[in-house]
Amino acid sequence: MAARSSTAHIEHLSKDKKLLRLLETVEPYKLKKRKNICLRLCASIMSQQLSTRVAEVIFKRFLELYGSEEPTPQQIIDTPFDKLRAIGLSNAKVNYVQNVAKYLLEHNADDKKLNKMSDEEVIAFLTPIKGVGRWTVEMLLMFTLGREDVFAADDLGIQQAMAKVYKLDIADKKGLREKMLKISAKWAPYRTYACFYLWKYKDTK
Repeated sequence: MAARSSTAHIEHLSKDKKLLRLLETVEPYKLKKRKNICLRLCASIMSQQLSTRVAEVIFKRFLELYGSEEPTPQQIIDTPFDKLRAIGLSNAKVNYVQNVAKYLLEHNADDKKLNKMSDEEVIAFLTPIKGVGRWTVEMLLMFTLGREDVFAADDLGIQQAMAKVYKLDIADKKGLREKMLKISAKWAPYRTYACFYLWKYKDTK
């Protein structure tokens, strides 16, 4: 899916006056497509429940196992369990990372194949992998496949930012989700950009 003009999303999202205040304080966001979906998915798993800084350190150690080059799925599968544990991954995350590599290899799922799928098709295809949930695939859709209209309703940062901006009760989980989905529906087809601005807002507060 080709990205639209760089200003179209700003014009559309500016109709939401509360979101407009965020847009006015943050540099315009540009979506990028990245290669090596297997590696990006593994990196997302490694970063789960970790600070950005710690996640970056572990990912750097991971690449160093392969001479600082991006490994193929087969190389990840062939890497001894203890070697992956030694870079700071938990037992579960080692299994999840290798699950990803095995699944993509077995299904001949290269970048080209996933790029042809719709957002929901990608989610349905990848979430059967143990260790890969909807949030993980949503991050892949946004930051690797460059999809413009993804809304990460289960992301804690998005929840916290929207609770502040729209005066929502973050303790009421069900009510919060319903209100978030209702508000975000107005942002379509540029919900990925809205998420970016909400994350940036949270980081500055």
